[in-house]
Formats: sequence, C-alpha cells, structure tokens
Amino acid sequence: MHLCMYIYSTSLTQNIPSPSQSIEYRCLWCIMCTKMSLTTNIPPSLTTKLTIISILVFLSSSFTSSSQTCKSTCGPIPVKYPFGTGSGCGDPRFQNRVTCTNQHLTFITHTGCYPITDIDYSNQIIYITDPSMSTCACTQPSKGFSLDWDAPFSFHDNTVFALLNCDVSSSPIFKSDRNNNSVSPVCDTGSGSRVCEHLNSCQAVSRLGVSVSTCCVYTPVDLGPSFEMDLQKLNCGSYSGLYGFDEHLDDPEGWKYGVAIKYKFNFNNEYPPMCDDCEKSNGVCGYGGPYNAFVCNCRSGINTTRDCSFEATWNGSSRFLPISDVGLWMYALAAWLVTWMMA
Repeated sequence: MHLCMYIYSTSLTQNIPSPSQSIEYRCLWCIMCTKMSLTTNIPPSLTTKLTIISILVFLSSSFTSSSQTCKSTCGPIPVKYPFGTGSGCGDPRFQNRVTCTNQHLTFITHTGCYPITDIDYSNQIIYITDPSMSTCACTQPSKGFSLDWDAPFSFHDNTVFALLNCDVSSSPIFKSDRNNNSVSPVCDTGSGSRVCEHLNSCQAVSRLGVSVSTCCVYTPVDLGPSFEMDLQKLNCGSYSGLYGFDEHLDDPEGWKYGVAIKYKFNFNNEYPPMCDDCEKSNGVCGYGGPYNAFVCNCRSGINTTRDCSFEATWNGSSRFLPISDVGLWMYALAAWLVTWMMA
C-alpha cells in the first residue's frame, strides 16, 4: 500500500493522470493495490498471471501519443534528409548548419545567417540569398561570404562571384607587370568580363562612378580550400552572387542573384537506404542515443530503427504513448510485475 500512495502522490506533482482520471489507470490501480493488500499466501495460477500481463500490454498500447517531433516542412520548403527541423532530426553533421526557426529555413556559416530560398534534392543543391549582396537593383557594402572549411558543402560550378569596386592599387587580386605599368585582375577574363560589363550597365552600379576595370569575377568559383571571400582583405567594396544566368546573359535584371551550394550525404555521397524506407512510410529521418544512431521519427511521435509502416495498421483511435509521459507508471508496473511473477 505504501507504493500505491507514493505513485498516487507523485502523479499529482508531475501532472500524470491520476487513477480517478482514467479508466485504464483505475484498472491498473485496482490490480496493484489489490495484490499488495492481500493477506493470504495463495499464489495466483499461471492463467491468472498471463491474463493480467495481457491486460497490461493492451493498456500500454492504448495511451495517447504526442505529435511527430521532426517535421517534413519548414514554412513552404520541404525538409528531407540530411536536413532537419530540430534536434534529433536529419543528419547530426547538418544540425547547426541548416536550421528551422519560426518556419524560416536558414543556412549558417561563420560569416552569417542566410535565408534558404529553395533546395533541389535531386541534384543536392541549396539556394540561398545574402541580404548584404549587391544586385542590379541595389548596391551596398558587404563583408563577403564564406563557407565553413569543415562543413560538407562546396560552391556549385554555376555560381559566379563578381567583386565590385575593388582598389586596383592595393587589392591582392590585381597585379602589376614587371615594369609596373599596368594591372590585370587574377580573375576570369573571358565570360567574366562580360558579367562585369553588364553589371556596370545597371543604374544602381553605375551610380558608384567606378570603372568596369575595378570588377573581378570568379567563375567557376575558386576561393581556395577554405572557401573564404573576405572583401576587407581583398580591398573590395561589395559583391554580387549569381547562378543560372546563362538564359539571360545580356539582361542583368533577369539574373538569379544568390549562391548555389552543393552538399554531400557522406564521404561516398550515398543516400542511406534506411532513410529512404523511412521517408516512403511517411516518417522523417533522424538520430538518437549516445552514438547518434539512425532513427525513423513517425507521425505518432515514436522513434523506430526501421520505418513507420506499422502505423498503416492503426485504426486512428489508439496510439502509443512515449515513455517520457508515463515513465513513473511504467517503471512501477514493471518492478511490481517482476516481483509478482517471482512470488
């Protein structure tokens, strides 16, 4: 009886439904307290034990569950592996680099936080925008953009960076000839020069009153192994990021301004088969445990090691309850059941 009183008092302090609030709990309470209050030493039969165990298993499967922890969307953008909407979702390597806050998907590097406009999962490309970036409609100073050297990202080959308003006399991207008579940019002088010419024709850029020769283009992007573009070190005032502009090469107002970034699943860039099975069963891939092992987060809130196909057999009226909601009751029942079976 002391155990009954302890569980009942604890349920009140931890907001666990008391026996008077639930039929299931009243049944369990009755079974436990009746057993512990018996004064006879007549052992129950095997049939009785199996019957009560079956009742406990049935009741444990009828508790109401919490909602799915990992979501499949963040605002209007679908979220799939390797990305996630919170802790324990997606791949842990991407946890602090792509986040979902207030339904806004954000890409994070050591240079800042950048809104994600779209994700091409088929080609493994993230498209982001930089609010400090200059475009044909607006120019503004910027510190630049960089990727984290240890992150599983790289610039897509279609991404073009145009560095604007650079100081040709001091910028390291410009060099003098042996006679110190002229300077030429250590940049793309082919199609890149056309990008600079078209950008300089934009009204917002032309207002700067600088020569087109102060523009330098990296295409394809080559910022070294650290993917670092520090405009202060390069002595440039701002930059434009472009991708997929071939369709409107002569119309800078129609260019797609932003940065296209490639990502890899792992060293061999292989999509995990377990995650594919999980997503096909309406689950969301995640991780858990001390070793960040794979888990499939189902709509019911349950984490499994395979997929969520078992949910298809549910009738919608009963679901499982995570152990965190009734942990005290389950532990107490388990301890009592073991003791009773050994009696």
